[in-house]
Amino acid sequence: MARGRRMGKGAEGPARHERPEADTAELRQIEAMNRFGSRPNEDDAGAAAEPGTVPAADSATGAGTGPARPRLRDALVLEAGHDLAEAESLSTALRTVSRLSAPDFALDGIVVFGVTDKFINVLGQYGYRSSEAQRVFRMPVTTDFPATEVVKSGRPVYLSSPDEYSERYPATWPIAARFGRQSWAFLPLVTSGRISAVCLLAFDRPMAFTADERALLVLTARLVAQALERTRTSSAELALSRGLRRSMGATAPAAPGLTVATRYVPTGGGLVVGGDWYDVINLPDGRLAVVIGDVQGHDVHAAGLMAQLRTAVHAYAAEGHGPDAVLARSSRFLAAVDEDRFATCIYIEAEPATGMLHIARAGHPHPVLRLPDGTCMLKHVGGGLPLGLMPGAEDYPVTDLELRPDEILMLCTDGLIETGGHDMYSGWIRVRDALSPGPTEDLEGIADRLINAVHNPVQQAGQAADEEVGRREPDAAGVRADLAPRNEDDIALLLLRRDAGVHHRAVPERRLVLTIDQDQAEGLAEARAELQALLHDWAQPDQVDTAVLLTSELVGNVLVHTDQSAALSASVTGEPGRRVLRVEVSDGGDELPHQRTPGEMASSGRGLMLLDILSGQWSVRPESEGKTVWFSLWEDEEPTHEEPAGSDPLSGFAD
Repeated sequence: MARGRRMGKGAEGPARHERPEADTAELRQIEAMNRFGSRPNEDDAGAAAEPGTVPAADSATGAGTGPARPRLRDALVLEAGHDLAEAESLSTALRTVSRLSAPDFALDGIVVFGVTDKFINVLGQYGYRSSEAQRVFRMPVTTDFPATEVVKSGRPVYLSSPDEYSERYPATWPIAARFGRQSWAFLPLVTSGRISAVCLLAFDRPMAFTADERALLVLTARLVAQALERTRTSSAELALSRGLRRSMGATAPAAPGLTVATRYVPTGGGLVVGGDWYDVINLPDGRLAVVIGDVQGHDVHAAGLMAQLRTAVHAYAAEGHGPDAVLARSSRFLAAVDEDRFATCIYIEAEPATGMLHIARAGHPHPVLRLPDGTCMLKHVGGGLPLGLMPGAEDYPVTDLELRPDEILMLCTDGLIETGGHDMYSGWIRVRDALSPGPTEDLEGIADRLINAVHNPVQQAGQAADEEVGRREPDAAGVRADLAPRNEDDIALLLLRRDAGVHHRAVPERRLVLTIDQDQAEGLAEARAELQALLHDWAQPDQVDTAVLLTSELVGNVLVHTDQSAALSASVTGEPGRRVLRVEVSDGGDELPHQRTPGEMASSGRGLMLLDILSGQWSVRPESEGKTVWFSLWEDEEPTHEEPAGSDPLSGFAD
């Protein structure tokens, strides 16, 4: 064996002469690998052709002679990458990679070698017959073998012919000669910043390994490395991501007049879900909140942060905060949880009865509005910084938009836009072309078409060719633009349509709006009187007194503790006996109220305590300028008679 080695490897050649026992052990290992496998499935209907032969279809069509074939391979890599993201075992991943075989890319066998400090071993294979030898095979990393050279150098090894293989690696050439392949590529698999495995791709025809082919092989190795990392991901991480994926898929709004279609496609980090998410939240009074967001990163940490941020957004929405306050609080929450990550988000509060949308945006791509005739336009809405980026500088202006019948608003993460090397402009063009066709009624079909335009470009291109619709000409290099490769990024998509022909029964409403200035002492007494008139037929008189008391406290706090005017808004909605009163008091002051514990003899400091005790629901909402404190009472709710001991709730206010 030593005589067959190439010299010039430094001291490695002589050292082996001095260790005959090691050579004997190495020979046994090589012989074990010789027994590992033979030509794959030769009795199958799809058995490989003899080495060096050209399939009839190839010679008839001239496959591989033009630029379209490499482009088709690129498209096949896209589909393989999608399937690899779903593969739950290495064997499944290798079967997926084997589908890349084409007449001019005669991939015939795949082996993944694991790497330790002293040995390489077989982790998985496809195209070789399994055997007991595979499970026990180990080869010392000092062996003169292409895979061990990859481990030591960190660079791929390409062998274009049997002669090249036997000349460069004479000691281990018998391993490869046994299987009759004609060319080989050994590529490093890098996970967590180090070479954790080596992938062998064997071909039954000589390969020149041009620059394009090497680029394709490197991309394939990255896909295999991702699949390998996925199979090593802990069960806890997979359980987390699967649970989050199921929770997003379970969203089902209950709001007649608005229809929602959602899609989520994971592509990064080996997980079932990454940092992208969407949510649909049912709010009181028949309102609906729709949310879409993207936490920085595609790892399990991003998935965990996404889950926490999604829960926080849901909680702030349920508390009754407006879109701007939901994003401001969510930004502070994310900054407190993780200072190193940020997130983009769009939050919309929708009124199904009127089609009004109240939109706040935090660094997220603008929504797209699709009109009933298929016209699509970017809907530019005001926005602030991404969540968690600059704590204390949260300012998220609210844009009001009326969604008319049969109009569709599309929200998405940037994975739908910037895939395949697209920038924001060209990506929007692709989205527009997929969003425009089709009837408005087929919202699910529109969602599928948007995803397929990016996620399944081969299928989408085939449909376009068959239908002769939207067919694109190849560019100067013969490349179809719709078959461009996509990047590794998640995709979240949400479509919101206002339905035509849905009649909402008018809900009776009374409304009171007043502004009380600092120099209008009588304004508080007038507000009390008008609020009592608004509630003249309220079923529970005690609640009327409660409403007047709480309103007096809120207005009084503005007049006493700030130099601002108090804007009072009160509304009564619903059917008699089951109505809801909502009172809001706004001012331009920046300081938010905080709850205190006043002493027994204190004459102030009980406002928020009274809200806690007497109201059905209350909260403070930061505005773009100032704040709003609000409370609600339900007519069919049992009255509460508790009051803080020793208090005179009306003290300090004159009629």
